[in-house]
Amino acid sequence: MKKLTILPVGFLVLGLAACNLEVGDLNNAGIDSLEDNPTPSAVSAACTGVLIGSRGNVAQENGYVSQLGILGREAYNFDIADPRYVDEMLAGDLNPGSPFGGNFWAFPYANIRLGDIVLVAADKVADFSDEQRSAIDGYIHTMQALDLYEVTVTRDTNGEVLDPPEDIHDLAPIDDVTAAWGHIADLLDQGADELTAAGTVDFPFALSNGFTGFDKPATFREFNRALRARVAAFNGDYQTVTDALAESFIDDTATTVADLDVGVYFSFGTGAGDTTNGLINPNIYVHPSIVAHGAGDDRLARKTAPADMPGSSGDLSSSTAFTGLYSSPSSPVAIIRNEELLLLRAEAAIETGGDGTADLNIVHTVSGGLPALTGPVTEAQLLHERELSLLFEGGFKWIDARRFGIDLTADDQNPGEFDHVNIRYPIPLGECNARPGEPACDLGSH
Repeated sequence: MKKLTILPVGFLVLGLAACNLEVGDLNNAGIDSLEDNPTPSAVSAACTGVLIGSRGNVAQENGYVSQLGILGREAYNFDIADPRYVDEMLAGDLNPGSPFGGNFWAFPYANIRLGDIVLVAADKVADFSDEQRSAIDGYIHTMQALDLYEVTVTRDTNGEVLDPPEDIHDLAPIDDVTAAWGHIADLLDQGADELTAAGTVDFPFALSNGFTGFDKPATFREFNRALRARVAAFNGDYQTVTDALAESFIDDTATTVADLDVGVYFSFGTGAGDTTNGLINPNIYVHPSIVAHGAGDDRLARKTAPADMPGSSGDLSSSTAFTGLYSSPSSPVAIIRNEELLLLRAEAAIETGGDGTADLNIVHTVSGGLPALTGPVTEAQLLHERELSLLFEGGFKWIDARRFGIDLTADDQNPGEFDHVNIRYPIPLGECNARPGEPACDLGSH
């Protein structure tokens, strides 16, 4: 990392003010004072700021959900002012120098670095009890794992930096994906231990209403374990999937969609200083393959609807929008939900020769509104459920295509014209310019 920009803590916290948080005047709580003379209020503000940083590029028009949704044939963006949503993302290589191929790198690392500053600052504040420090440490390590996850699922085998250096003029090595996943797992496991050590104390900082029910160290630990199960599944470590889920908030007594929606979310809002959900953009449409795959399924009916006007770009077109899933600028975006946890446990059973029918049927019947499946269920059935259950939430169809070897061109409208699949992101140009001769910079997006 050659250069990191870390926003002032006060600016970061303002972004949660419309999400049912009450904060004081933190405009003077800058990074320098946090490092040199930290106070309880400054550390608390910075902890909330870490959440703002993680949320920052999730739901923008050119953000994480949107870009990975386009690559995974979940969505189109027919923005006539920017043809790169089609030309670069669907018909060409991701450009490491563009805001498309160069995305999901600088912001996550800046937030990880802010987390490192918070960890050091919290240790300097005598007013915090040992339990409160442990709660802060467990929270920060969990959020750092979430930030590094964003880099890792996008860069994959191209590699990533594990931890940004303290001096912005230094360069940390680009490690391979195995080391990155291992580091994410270690952060989550360390965070879980620290959250346990926090006991029954409250977090000494505010979280958004997207963390309702998971806003104390003990319940936040259940969120941590849910993330750990996802990371383990993405690495084929299914024993850890099972173990982590047993300590998560998984609920197999779910009988309603609301039961399946229980989880942790990024909140958005229209208040002063807050960030809106940009996924309601009228340029964003549902990919026609999703409409075909979800015929007769309640998930499609619940999450999508006919668009006000059809959209097109060249030979590509769609007349369906995500208005059920994201209906307003304040619509939340799921980080992880009970529905995904049931799918992860079903996956662990299927991939280890067991029977995931019970868990998959909860999702299939409750969320899909369909007759029960006859087991044993298959991997293909699992992936179909994941496609519709996790639709346009976090790039899961694109990620699943890579980890299960699925050819996404089968879903293209115009085979031969838009059958170019970028399966990973390149290392950004700015990073490569600081590393002449870096082998990872020659790997591209395939």
